[in-house]
Parts: sequence; structure tokens; C-alpha cells
Amino acid sequence: MICNLKEYDCWFQRRACAPLARLLSSVGLLEQGLILENAAMELRALLTKNFAVLSLAAEGKDAGTLIGTIAGLNARLGLELPSTKAEGFVIKVSGARIIIAGQDEAGALYGIYRFLSLLALDKIDEGIEIIDAPATPFRSLTHWDNISGDVVRGYAGKSLFYKDGRVDYDEQRVIDYARLLASVGINRLAIGGIFGTGPGQLLITEAMLPDVARLAALFRPFGVKLLLNVKFSAPYTLGKLATADPLDAAVAAWWKERADLIYRYIPDLAGFVVKADSELEPGPFNYGRNHAEGANVLAVALAPHGGEVVWRCFVYNCVQDWRDRSIDRARAAYDIFKPLDGAFAGNVLLQVKFGPYDFQVLEPVSPLFGALSKTRYTLELQVTQEYTGQQIDLCYLPYNWERILGFDTRYGLRSTLRELLVDGEIAGVGAIPNVGLDHNWTGHPLAQANLYGYGRLCWDPCLSAELIAREWSALTFVDARVADTVSGLLLRSYPAYEKYNAPFGVCFMVTPAWHYGPNIEGYEFSLWGTYHRADRFAIGIDRTATGTGYVTQYAPENAALFGDPATCPEQLILFFHRLRYDYVMKNGQTLLQNIYDTHFEGYDEVKQMLELWKGLKDWIDEPTYSQVLARFECQLANAREWRDQINTYFWRKTGVADAKGRKIYE
Repeated sequence: MICNLKEYDCWFQRRACAPLARLLSSVGLLEQGLILENAAMELRALLTKNFAVLSLAAEGKDAGTLIGTIAGLNARLGLELPSTKAEGFVIKVSGARIIIAGQDEAGALYGIYRFLSLLALDKIDEGIEIIDAPATPFRSLTHWDNISGDVVRGYAGKSLFYKDGRVDYDEQRVIDYARLLASVGINRLAIGGIFGTGPGQLLITEAMLPDVARLAALFRPFGVKLLLNVKFSAPYTLGKLATADPLDAAVAAWWKERADLIYRYIPDLAGFVVKADSELEPGPFNYGRNHAEGANVLAVALAPHGGEVVWRCFVYNCVQDWRDRSIDRARAAYDIFKPLDGAFAGNVLLQVKFGPYDFQVLEPVSPLFGALSKTRYTLELQVTQEYTGQQIDLCYLPYNWERILGFDTRYGLRSTLRELLVDGEIAGVGAIPNVGLDHNWTGHPLAQANLYGYGRLCWDPCLSAELIAREWSALTFVDARVADTVSGLLLRSYPAYEKYNAPFGVCFMVTPAWHYGPNIEGYEFSLWGTYHRADRFAIGIDRTATGTGYVTQYAPENAALFGDPATCPEQLILFFHRLRYDYVMKNGQTLLQNIYDTHFEGYDEVKQMLELWKGLKDWIDEPTYSQVLARFECQLANAREWRDQINTYFWRKTGVADAKGRKIYE
């Protein structure tokens, strides 16, 4: 049987029938509420569409399936359903009834989607009782869409929200997007451009706020609240003040008036996202102020409305002189924000990129995690594949996110990022999404796994990348043979991508600006501070205590771990150390030989993945098969370029041949 993937439907694929159809044929909602009523509608619609259950109109307490809040169902039916955390839910199946109850309205909606996914996975059995809740209350995506309709770092078509300088969207598509987000527990969505001061800043003016309010209304029934990307410079670019100095009383008054105006249109706005003093964007440094002073003026304006300021920590010197070896870009976030720990208002969330650089394939976890003890902050990831194949190459990101979440900061007893999220020390997770107007949402159909996996890990950081891959594949492809092959491809993809990319954490050997494909010295003499300083003897930057001192930003145990080449994780060894090519690694081979070997292996593994996909030709619909095949062929060509350019570069630098005699171009 051929698996006919409906790419637009993502992980909501059609099934032939549903177990428990008798109980599911009548759905009762005993309470009122915007999200609750939408939850009931979603259950009926998806049961009918995906499981061929002819769901009846709303029924009362005698319905086979009951939806509501835990408190409401307990009161009306005399039940004793246990309470859980905010946005959590209880699913209970007995011979006479199915109950899906939320701690609140959003929890009921999340319970509906979890029930449907378990139903599709054939994991809803008689007597089952599930109690679940999100680990963290802030689960966000930040769109980098320009109001022109272009998407910064977008690899799946134009913007879902804008066109030709105005808010312009397909309402049904936005609703379908809201469904996808809610189905994996995303509850915040930031819109508005993050760069420059063009027309996008007008989203917070009366000219465009009615359009933004209508957009917010489409997301509201799905429990998704909007955030707005705002410009730190807005008081003078929009308000025509002479300054945006955060300590100027007129600036503070302007932000208060602006917040009051915005909340009149969008009463449940979650707040603002701000990129300041970052990559030439204006910020508090322009006025000799620090970032706490910059963030707090917005926080004061938002506080009466319950809004939060998401303040991005991606701040560094981006006009660096490559000749000056005293500057280390990796140090910047810690150097700027750690001294301000405790100076930020309570409704400020610092958003910290997972690594000190910029979403590289291999880089260490930022030393800010765990080090901030008096400030609320979030973990920032990137779902869009800027440096990881741009949705041309298959690269399953949860594989790397699982490693990031497992990093032990060594601050306290429960000190992995996973534990810090579960315990509330890290207040949430934010990321840049990978969606656009392409029919399949993500350009590469298999890149949908990254969006799904991001939501699942935000909800439960303890999930494994393997479990998520198998879950997504089974939900998306239905046929077990296809799903098993696809999940295997996902799990092989990130290790393969690591091998044919920049070696051992050296970073930024990519084509400048575009960031796809190799350009080994493309950034070597640039202003961006992303150097590897390879010569004929050695490569890497000494970031030990006697080098740039970056390792000293970590807790002492990690500083010692990373500071010694003998104990430093070898995947990251060139991030922390400058090593000779004849340095002997743990497998007994030299650093140079390992560079050769991994790049030949990475290419070979992509070739094997391509063959595995070809094996599905008779098992999957032709359009999906051909689309993915074409991308695998592009990926193989990309892996070949990485292999040959990297290996040739180091052969030319060193004059040392591959010990295995494989073809390297002179």
C-alpha cells in the first residue's frame, strides 16, 4: 500500500478508523469558554476528518466523551479528577466514558491534541489515565518575517502574515498554523520584523494595530498569545522624540502611552521582544546605559497590563578587527549580562542563545545558563535551519537539543538545563520557526519533524530525540514500514551533518551571509569575530585561562573540563583549544587524520541515507517521494563540497596526506 502523505496536514494525517468509536461518536461540553468551545470543535472536526468518526453535535453529560476543566467536571459530575499544573490535563478512559479535562481552558485544548495523537499511535486503551502538564509556562516562537513578505532566514517561502508592506494573510492558513502550534503546546508567538526601522515598526501604531488585533483573534482560541517585536529606537523613529535614552522621562512616558494604546487593541498581548545593541541595532549602549536600564523602561510600561519584555542577549562587537586577538566574541553575552544579574525588573525575560556564538552545528552551551541566579531567563534555539542545511539538507535538530538540555552547568544539585527548566530556574524556551507559505509549511517535508520536536521538548524536556522522531514519523506517515525508515533517517542526519561540516567545533566555515555550503576562510578576515586562524601547523583559538579566558566564565568544574585538551569533549575541542594537526586524539589518530576521516564518513552517510530513501519509492506517494529525493540529491552534492573543500584545504596547508590514500584534490 502506498502512503499518501498530505503534507499540508503535517502530523494530522488520516486514518481508516478509530478504536472506541462508540464513545467518540458523541462529545459533550458542559462549560463555556472561548478555548474550551474551540477544543470541542477541534475534537469533533479531527475525529471526523482523520478517524472517520461521524461525530455528533454537542451533547450533555451523557455523551461518550466529555470535555471541560478539572474543577468544572468534578463539580458537575461528582468526579475526583486530580489537579495538575497550569495548562495541564487529565485523560481518563473507562468502559462507559472518555474524559478529557484541563486544569484550565488551555489545558483542555492540549489534552484534546494529546488524546488525538495517542489515538493515532494506537495508545489509547481501556482504563488508561494520563496526567500531564508543561514543564515551563513560556513556550515561544519568534517570527523573523519582514512586512515586505520576505522571511529573514526563511527557507519555506514567503511570510504567513505579510505581503507588500501590509498585514495580509490567508485566514484559514493562519488558523491551521495556530492548530499546529497548539497541538505541540506552543503558547506564545512573536510577530514583526527584528531588523531595521522600516514599515514593520508601524505594527504598534493605530494604522496597523487593528490588523494585528484581528490576527491575535485568530490565535486566541488556540491558547496562543501574541508578542510584538519592537524597536528600542521607536521613541524617536516613531514618536519623533530627540532620543530613545531609557532614563529620559519623555522616553518612559512614550513607552507607557504606547503600551496603553496597544493593549486597548490586544488586551491579552504577552508583551514585547527586543533586539537591542545587536548587529548594529540601536540600544542602550548608544546612550551610555546598560541593558538592565534599557529593558526596565519597557518593563515598567508593560507591567500594568501583565506583559513581559523578552530581551535578547545576542549582543557582541560585530565590527571587530581580525588583527586584534584580545577580543573574543564568545565572551560577550556573559561579560555584558552576568554583572547585571538581579538588576532586571521581574517581568523581564532575558533570552539566551544556547551557545555563545550563533546557532552553530557544534558549539558549547553558553556559560550564562546556571550563572544567572537573580534574573528570569529563557533558552533560545533555532528551528529554522540557518546553519544546519536550510531545509535542503536533512538535519534533525532535536538530536542536538537533547544534548544541549543534558548539559550540566555544575551550579547546584539539579543543574542540567533539562532540570533547570523543569524546576523553573529557566523560565521557558524561545526559538525562530521554520515555516512559510510553502504548501508543506517547511520547504523540506521532513523538516516538519523539527517544528514538532521543538514543541514536544518545550513541553517535556525529558523526552528523547529518538522517541520524538518515532512519534512524529508514525503520526505523519501512518504506514509502519515508511515511519520506521523515516525515523531512522532523522536520527542519522545530525551526526552525518556534523561530520561533513566545520570540524570539531571550529565554527563558521560557511558561505558568508548565505550560510549554506563551505567557504573555509569566508569569515576569516571579516568584522564578525568568527575566526579559526588556521596555519600550516595548527588551528583553533586558545580560550583557556591563559588564552582569551572564555573557559573561566563556566563553573570551576566545567572550566577545568573544557580547559584541558585531555578532558575537553572532542566534538568541541577546536572551540576551546588551538591544536597542532599532529595532536593525537582518543582514537589514536591525529587531529588532521580525524578531519579527513570524518569528512569522508559524513559524505558516505548521506549517500546511504539517499539510498534508504530510494528504497521507499514504491511505498510513498510520488510527489512526496520526488520532492524529498531531490533534496537528498542536493544534500549529497553539498556534503561532497564540504568533504572535498575541507580536506583539500588542510592538505594544502599541511602537505600531510590522508593515511588511507583516499582521493583529495590538490
